[in-house]
Amino acid sequence: MTQLESQICCRLLLAHYGQIVAKVGTHLIRTGCQPLRLIANDTETPIDQVKKALCVLIHHNFASYHVHKRGFVEYEVHHTHIIRILRYARYIYSAKTLYGDTGELIIEELLQNGKMTMSAVVKKVSDRLLETMEDSKTREYSETSSTFIRLVQTHFLQKCGIVSESVGAEGAHPSPAPTLVADEKEMYTVPTLGVAGQGKRRRTSGEDSEPKLKRSKQEHADQELPPDDGIYWQVNFERFHQHFRDQVIVAAVGSKLDQTCSEIVRTMLRMSEVTTSSSSSHTQPLSSNEIFRSIPAGYNLSKQVLDQYLTLLSDDPMEFVGKSGDSGGGMYVINLHRALASLARATVESVVQERYVGL
Repeated sequence: MTQLESQICCRLLLAHYGQIVAKVGTHLIRTGCQPLRLIANDTETPIDQVKKALCVLIHHNFASYHVHKRGFVEYEVHHTHIIRILRYARYIYSAKTLYGDTGELIIEELLQNGKMTMSAVVKKVSDRLLETMEDSKTREYSETSSTFIRLVQTHFLQKCGIVSESVGAEGAHPSPAPTLVADEKEMYTVPTLGVAGQGKRRRTSGEDSEPKLKRSKQEHADQELPPDDGIYWQVNFERFHQHFRDQVIVAAVGSKLDQTCSEIVRTMLRMSEVTTSSSSSHTQPLSSNEIFRSIPAGYNLSKQVLDQYLTLLSDDPMEFVGKSGDSGGGMYVINLHRALASLARATVESVVQERYVGL
């Protein structure tokens, strides 16, 4: 990590989380893994404040911990996660583009708070949306809940790890730090919570006519544990980066060929967005028949014309699309790594031409 990156992380932590968090985070960036007491001594900060700062860093996935072989806990800060703060506005705007105002506010709340339960996000976002509505208007929590579920289904949100309940051998010393376990099969499974109810916009003028007794009962009810207590969700940054990559590939195809070709590639990427890993070199093979059924109806493409476009894409020197078989009318994939390499090469060539050609 360069000195410039360290300075950027320090300024980001200071601007968003305060001086103490910035001091602890910057110290760990410069020194690497350290135990709690050593961090407190080196930063000359009370140990209680160091604990709170580490909680903030861990809660926002900026830091992690592990048990040293000697039995004490060490803490480590990930500077690449801190630098992602610079992209928060882009994550929020992408969510607004894909899922409207509700999706925008859901992502914004989770970025601001790090990890939250689904019920807390749904209620908070619903109340914020009500603030922009007319007096006496209501909004069902189920409307916000459905958008939250769609974000999970498309992997923009994922479930956080839970504390392992495994019991060690009899007589063994308990671990000094909890172990978090993330089940990949359950990471994108939304539990049936039945988040019901509705919010109502409060009056903006006049005295609050709600009886004090009723209000106190409501406040007491709000203090009860939610049905999804302990099940926390966070933003899946890798999924957003995958979405940005797909947008670049679609734009490149549209610029090189035409809008119909770019829409075919967009459709193939959308069909593979959940089943393809962000680090995979190519998407899952898709048959021509599957692609034909998924093309937006507004393009009015016949099967024969689609096959001609797919042949054109697979024969193009860019090799963004490759043919992997003949079953189902032909099997096609998007060569992700090859596409990114071609785009990087084109960018370098463009820079060289602008700087040196004509000298």
